Amino acid sequence: MEPVKIVEAPDGHSGAGFFATSFDQVIGLARSHSLWPLPFATSCCGIEFMATMGSHYDIARFGSERPSFSPRQADLLMVMGTIAKKMAPIVKQVYLQMAEPRWVLAMGACASSGGIFDTYSVLQGIDRIIPVDVYVPGCPPRPEQVLEGLMQVQELARNESLRRRNSEQYSQLMASYNIQ
Repeated sequence: MEPVKIVEAPDGHSGAGFFATSFDQVIGLARSHSLWPLPFATSCCGIEFMATMGSHYDIARFGSERPSFSPRQADLLMVMGTIAKKMAPIVKQVYLQMAEPRWVLAMGACASSGGIFDTYSVLQGIDRIIPVDVYVPGCPPRPEQVLEGLMQVQELARNESLRRRNSEQYSQLMASYNIQ
């Protein structure tokens, strides 16, 4: 049995009956433990994601027990499997329909780099059309790797400034992907 991971409270000041911290840290803590993943599964990696959702690996203990099948209600896009070039505009449209803040996890070799499908019809990594925050390697990756990737996204969500999405650097990144 695995040891229970204790979530530390955000840094702040405490005393008799009160706790004070910054608004950014409270929002970061809430975001990191309430991610709603949108699984975009096209092949084998989708099966491993189903195993991760099951009771043995229990993704719910990380706050992601509610997969969303509507981009408007999701904040984590999990792209799993081979993405054909004809499917690329659909993946980009799904990404654009998600509200800010949004994160992307590329799961498996195919989503990350095209995998063994080095052909004219397969997109050689989704990072060619949308920005990727976390890559999970493998063909397919084990559920433990998926959970590790999810924890990395949680760390990004916890530490991201509320103002980062309005920064010039973020605007330039989105412009490089032709995203308005």
